[in-house]
Amino acid sequence: MANVSFIYAHPDDETFLSAGFIRQLADAGHPPSMLLSTRGDAGNKNGDYIHWSREQLGELREREMSRAAEILGLAEVEYLGLPDGKTAEADESTFLEGVIRFINHHRPRTLVTFPLDGGNRHPDHMAISRMTTKAVLSGRCPSVEQLYYIMSAALAEEGRKPTFQLDVERQWSMKADALRAHDSQKLAIGRYFGPLDTFPENRRYESFILAWELGEIWPEKDAEQALRELDLLQEN
Repeated sequence: MANVSFIYAHPDDETFLSAGFIRQLADAGHPPSMLLSTRGDAGNKNGDYIHWSREQLGELREREMSRAAEILGLAEVEYLGLPDGKTAEADESTFLEGVIRFINHHRPRTLVTFPLDGGNRHPDHMAISRMTTKAVLSGRCPSVEQLYYIMSAALAEEGRKPTFQLDVERQWSMKADALRAHDSQKLAIGRYFGPLDTFPENRRYESFILAWELGEIWPEKDAEQALRELDLLQEN
């Protein structure tokens, strides 16, 4: 049975990168949990809230995340509460312990996070990827059997290919609604996806690569097997 947790940096990361994946898990009867390292309280340049304080914006983004979580079918969202934009400067021991505590509370078999390059070199993305990977490799999270990364251009340049891709065209209405829930980030969302009432063909696929499984780095696995293990084969 699938038991999956997602670990990201900011509210909206989950919808940008894996809304279809999350909703398919929920629809299959396996609503995932999620950990965010920050409340996104420094992200005030992408909407109508530029004059809001960080505390006000953090509270708003948590409310937005709650609405998006309901649309996506997330079972639970937790926060480490680290400084947005500065998680790479956080005390590493405290950071790591927070990630391990979340994992051991939810006991996922599969974890999903950013690649080590963060996908776009964002320092918060890179920091949470590094801590999640370190937690898995520490041997202190015995439930975890698989670690997936979001596929990135840097991984492709290394010659790596996604383990599986999900076509989200038929889920676009759901994903667009979840994106709209993150209203404070609508300018960034518009730059990435364009008008949400039109399906963006260039954002058709959500792509994931298996980075670690039961002690093996970059194991080979075909898409059918990966989706069967996640109880998603019937959805694709």
